[in-house]
Amino acid sequence: MSESIKSTGERFPDGPLPDPAGAHFERRIRSFTPRRSRVTSAQGDALRRLWPKWGLDIDGQRVLSLDELFPGTERVVLEIGFGMGEATAQMAADDPATGILAVDVHTPGQGNLLNLADRNGLTNIRVANGDAIILLRAMLPDDCLDGLRVYFPDPWPKKRHNKRRLIQPEFLSLAAGPLKPGALVHCATDWEEYAEQMLDVLTDHPDYENTQADGGYAPRPAFRPLTRFEGQGLDKGHVVHDLLFRRR
Repeated sequence: MSESIKSTGERFPDGPLPDPAGAHFERRIRSFTPRRSRVTSAQGDALRRLWPKWGLDIDGQRVLSLDELFPGTERVVLEIGFGMGEATAQMAADDPATGILAVDVHTPGQGNLLNLADRNGLTNIRVANGDAIILLRAMLPDDCLDGLRVYFPDPWPKKRHNKRRLIQPEFLSLAAGPLKPGALVHCATDWEEYAEQMLDVLTDHPDYENTQADGGYAPRPAFRPLTRFEGQGLDKGHVVHDLLFRRR
């Protein structure tokens, strides 16, 4: 076990586990790289205090009840990859009737999002640690999600790494089970070639239909905040593409 992962477990004994699924699931090509970078005192405090209340590990050993996880909300959306959580917290504040199940493997980001939720009185966020593929495959029942959000996933720009990209036909087929008919699938990226791939695989998949009459990209919807990462890309001249599809 690496020193960074071991020290994280020692510092947050009741917090997110380094490898929650352990050996219960076969190893596969991952679309993410676990990151255990420096945790600030505020993030660490949030992990210690709030993980038992608002956090969960993706261990693949139980099926979640979203009604129990998000009491009082009208709908639940899954967000895969939330970075430091600022945009997630803003969306939760703007729409308190929607529960956000936010998945990431970045420990500082997990702590930061928990801290933002606590500081702003947001009770409609739950932070999940681990592999979203296992979550979709083993822990979510069919027809339970009202939406799926994937904002600025790792583009894996090298050709030999393209197979690690999250938005692939196999992933979309897996996600179709937990998504309710009519659920909104919203992706965003500033990587042009990845945007083209996203558009192609979503268009070709029989379980999804484009919300845009012309079959192309969508304008950024008002509910998606402009993120710090996005702003940095725009300053460099990057073009951001939003894709809005619905589950058939």
